[in-house]
Amino acid sequence: MNNDQLEGKWKEVKGKFKQKYGQLTDNDLTYSEGKFDEMLGRLQQKTGKAKQELKKEIETW
Repeated sequence: MNNDQLEGKWKEVKGKFKQKYGQLTDNDLTYSEGKFDEMLGRLQQKTGKAKQELKKEIETW
């Protein structure tokens, strides 16, 4: 899945991510166009997971 596809999928699953990782805020889950990797970096810091692991999790939801 490329980043454009992940960004589209993200809109569907960000609520599930927030439920799974309770420490995430709306600001953590918001991204600006073209800054999906920055948002993944914030998620990495909060969850302790690698970017690839987070991308895979988004793909499978």
